[in-house]
Amino acid sequence: MFGLKADACSIPMPEVYYGLDDYAKSTARWCPGCGGHSILAAVHKVCKDKQYPPEKTVCVSGIGCSSRFPHYMGTYGFHGLHGRAFPVACGVKFRRPDLHLFVITGDGDCCSIGAGHWVHAIRYNMKMVVLLFDNGIYGLTKKQTSPTSALGTHSNTHPHGSVVPPINPLQTTLGFSNVSFVAQTTDWHPAHLQATIRKAADHPGLAFVRIVQRCPMFMKDLYGDMSADPNSLILLNHEKGIDLDPAIAKSFKRNLDHDPSDLGAAREVAEIHDGIPVGLLYQNTENMRYDDYGAHNLGMSIDDKSKALDALLDRYAI
Repeated sequence: MFGLKADACSIPMPEVYYGLDDYAKSTARWCPGCGGHSILAAVHKVCKDKQYPPEKTVCVSGIGCSSRFPHYMGTYGFHGLHGRAFPVACGVKFRRPDLHLFVITGDGDCCSIGAGHWVHAIRYNMKMVVLLFDNGIYGLTKKQTSPTSALGTHSNTHPHGSVVPPINPLQTTLGFSNVSFVAQTTDWHPAHLQATIRKAADHPGLAFVRIVQRCPMFMKDLYGDMSADPNSLILLNHEKGIDLDPAIAKSFKRNLDHDPSDLGAAREVAEIHDGIPVGLLYQNTENMRYDDYGAHNLGMSIDDKSKALDALLDRYAI
């Protein structure tokens, strides 16, 4: 939708308003009932609410069901290699800090093959929103045990049940150096999901959001009963937490007061097992950010960089 806006010279200028259709692209090919559909809709709404120009927005992913995400966004995207979403995203942000950046990764992509990059991305704390789709299984390759699969999970790689305890993505991330934002939400509570992603988008550094996600095809029993039980979710309450509509907040049967500036308390919340704590576990807006020292601050323009590259290549010219 367009309106007219006059500048200082009274010349009419078009003012662009982006709608949901501006962020949508093609039809999502996830299985019916997959939590990915809900997450995609939430990101569309957050982009619209914040009026991110599509040409200034980038979605980066690795490999997995979750990593189809860039194909369903009417923005720029990079569908990379397995486990390599973080280094690509950091490279994009290092050179183009003006872009709005979403990193889409899964429990296998992030917590297994990409675990080394996960550590350093948190430490670099470059401004981006990281959405971890955690359904506790490798779905794209048809049901193998993932790093977050619960002990005893039956899969194609462990037909008699997995034999080692899973990684806790919240606890693990909270233990990384320079961590600045950790939150948790679920795919089946769209209002809380959207509010959490919006809070993450406002954070000045790297915002890590673990999304507890259902997989109706290969892990239909995981979270199935919990998604239908209002007592399964524990809402984290604090004035600095997730900004949720009061009427929606009242719909939660269980509540827990939690100060997101308390790292020790956040680690205790991450270990709650008799329910799913949803909300902001930890936030520190004062942490150092590696993008403050990025290439854009080194005094070299794109033209300067191109000339330097041409001069280097000329050395090898015949």
